[in-house]
Amino acid sequence: MIKIGEYIEIAVEWLTEHGASFFDWLSIGVEGVIDGILFVLTGVPFYLLIPALTVLAWYKSGKGTGIFTLLGLFLIYGMGFWEETMQTLALVISATSMALLLGIPLGIWMANSNRCNKTLQPLLDCMQTMPAFVYLIPAVLFFGLGTVPGAFATVVFALPPVARLTSLGIRQVPKSVVEAAKSFGATPRQLLFKVELPLALPTILTGINQTIMMSLSMVVVSAMISAGGLGEVVLKGITQMKIGLGFEGGIAVVILAIVLDRITQGVARRK
Repeated sequence: MIKIGEYIEIAVEWLTEHGASFFDWLSIGVEGVIDGILFVLTGVPFYLLIPALTVLAWYKSGKGTGIFTLLGLFLIYGMGFWEETMQTLALVISATSMALLLGIPLGIWMANSNRCNKTLQPLLDCMQTMPAFVYLIPAVLFFGLGTVPGAFATVVFALPPVARLTSLGIRQVPKSVVEAAKSFGATPRQLLFKVELPLALPTILTGINQTIMMSLSMVVVSAMISAGGLGEVVLKGITQMKIGLGFEGGIAVVILAIVLDRITQGVARRK
């Protein structure tokens, strides 16, 4: 019998034992970021934040999305889930930001190195297709319970789309444009930031949109390790057999997902 799980357990235990101080330091930093974002979101009154998001949605995605954002967010407030929604949004913003900070440079590297691309594609396949619940186990061992392990599990789950689409976008830049830029003396840095990334931006923004959606889905699952937010409302409805509570939490998640999706899609279309 090939017992892969035993080797994985040994590796995780070794990391837990020898990297405890590193994980503690990392946990403090990430928790500070999440708490800071949550402080800003909860510090702004709902009657100011909802109109601001409505204007943003209207400007980026049209009148229909703006009206839906206004009505949807007021419905969430009316159901009494405003604080949980802000907790979920803070976790999504922090996890998505970390995924983008890792995924976009990784995608650039993959686009410029065939060897890196061939090596990382199977790893990204594994990260994207692995059941989401599996990521919660090492996250809890490394960081304990709370929002921090939920954020890191979300980063691992949501990173592949932006890395793949960044690589795809850069590879789809016409070779003639790249050659023209080189012939005019563009340095590799200028070629990347002034030619390749601007032309690949619509594809990269699509990857960002997918990363946000996957982050939101994983944040709900992370409620199982006390990440809080709307996922906790849904989980409470399941465990306590409260059908109405579960559906209300699910409706709030759907509204938040649609608002974020339409805004990011609107940004991509405008670009």
